[in-house]
Amino acid sequence: MVALTQDELLAEFETMTLIQLADFVKAFEEKFDVTAAAAVAVAPTGPAAAAEVAEEQDEFDVVLTGAGDKKIQVIKVVRELTSLGLKEAKDLVDGAPKPVLEKVAKDAAEKAKEALEGAGASVEVK
Repeated sequence: MVALTQDELLAEFETMTLIQLADFVKAFEEKFDVTAAAAVAVAPTGPAAAAEVAEEQDEFDVVLTGAGDKKIQVIKVVRELTSLGLKEAKDLVDGAPKPVLEKVAKDAAEKAKEALEGAGASVEVK
C-alpha cells in the first residue's frame, strides 16, 4: 500500500460527494473507535463560573486585612510564616491590608489563614 500525503488525501476527498464523505467518516470512526465530532468548550458564566475558576486556581495570596485586638500575637504569627524581621513584620501588620504570603499552595494558604485568624487577625485568601 502506498502512503498518501495529507495534500493527496485532501485532493481525493475533494472529488468525493458528501454522502461518500459521510460514509468514509462512519467507517473511519468504527475502524479506529473514535468520534469525529468537534469538541465544543462552553465557558461557564455567573457565580458558578467564579467558583469553578477558584477551584482551578493553584496559587493563592494570603492578605492580612486587619490586625485585630492582639496585634503583638499577629506580628509573631507573621514572623513565623515569613522570613521577616520584627520591624518588617510590624510594618506589614500596621500597613494592613497587605499580602503576607503570595503564590502559595492552597493548603499552605489555608494553614496561614487559620494561624493568623487564631491570633486575632482578619485575613482573606485570594
